[in-house]
Amino acid sequence: MLTPAEAEKLILENLAPFLREDCPLLSAHGRVLRADLRADRDLPPFDRVTMDGFALRSSAAASGVSTFRIQGTQAAGMRPLKLKDAPDTCVEVMTGAVLPAGADCVVPFEDTTRDGNTITLASSARAVAESAIHRRGSDHPAGSTIISAGTKLTGREIAVAAAIGAASLVVSALPKIAVIATGDELVEVDAPVAPHQIRRSNDYALRAALIAAGHPRVERLHLRDVKHEVEHLLWHTLAEYDVVLITGGVSKGKYDFLPAALASQGVKKIFHGVAQRPGKPFWFGISARRTPVFALPGNPVSAYTCLHRYVLPALAHASGAAPAPIRTAALASPITFKPPLAYLLPVKLTSGPHAELLATPDPTNTSGDFAGLVNTDGFVELPADTTEFPVGFTARFWPWI
Repeated sequence: MLTPAEAEKLILENLAPFLREDCPLLSAHGRVLRADLRADRDLPPFDRVTMDGFALRSSAAASGVSTFRIQGTQAAGMRPLKLKDAPDTCVEVMTGAVLPAGADCVVPFEDTTRDGNTITLASSARAVAESAIHRRGSDHPAGSTIISAGTKLTGREIAVAAAIGAASLVVSALPKIAVIATGDELVEVDAPVAPHQIRRSNDYALRAALIAAGHPRVERLHLRDVKHEVEHLLWHTLAEYDVVLITGGVSKGKYDFLPAALASQGVKKIFHGVAQRPGKPFWFGISARRTPVFALPGNPVSAYTCLHRYVLPALAHASGAAPAPIRTAALASPITFKPPLAYLLPVKLTSGPHAELLATPDPTNTSGDFAGLVNTDGFVELPADTTEFPVGFTARFWPWI
């Protein structure tokens, strides 16, 4: 049986990248950039004043000039003035203004005394070259890459895009995702529920996590354990959706029709089963039109854990997102796990005395105990080749979305 790392590798090797599309800047937040953003001009585009004060020649102050005549005012957005040739001239300037030609320093208002159209420098004033000046191109020269493809766009990147005039961005297309809950025992959340039935929760949980991860085009569907209904809905979803997630029906029970039904629809099985707990029956395949199909176990904890361990990273990869940094945490208390399986263990996070990340094990009662995840922050992946995990054992950490 595959290890989690082997399963992840097979998924990424078989995924086709999502298409690219143009997106208006106003709608680009949360999307994955697919083409580098480059400075369209020097940033800043001019020698910029960084505080309110008076622009003058530092050489004049260095030669002993302490009183300067104000020849004009230069505010942000105004065309730049030019200092007159006389060394004792200056220009009143505001933060963000273009530095007047001929000036090479700015003395702040509080370091001067004004009398009409003249100022006198305080004895403590520092009228040195480059003071309070942000030089043209010192942040990014024209043509330089500011944001690389693969970046998930936040407010910071949106601001940069606006500053360089990128009114439209090339991003990954948002996949249309079907989340199918299977089982005759399932009823909708607002429907009457009999003693032998349970309310649908997996598809709600998976949809919420997918949307939070940046995949808003998610639809929930339900399959009863009826063979011809399974086959019909699979045909429909494989034709209409870009990604298909199924919960339940992938084990080896009498009514677990999905593996055979997927094969009959031309879905190639890549693997079935991963040496892990929870989520051992996890199934993955690819349809004839390259639609990835993730068949997750029906137990809520198993489905939610497999979503975070495999599905969300796979969707990020297909979106062209840069690989997320690997996070690790040290166990804050020991734990024993004897089965020869990787253990995807829910944990609570705290910080240690040296700012290290500590993970306190908080396993659920069963794989159906979804409420047991509520107070956890994610899970650590403990390897199958060890049974005793002491305090301080370091493992990879996966956060819940």
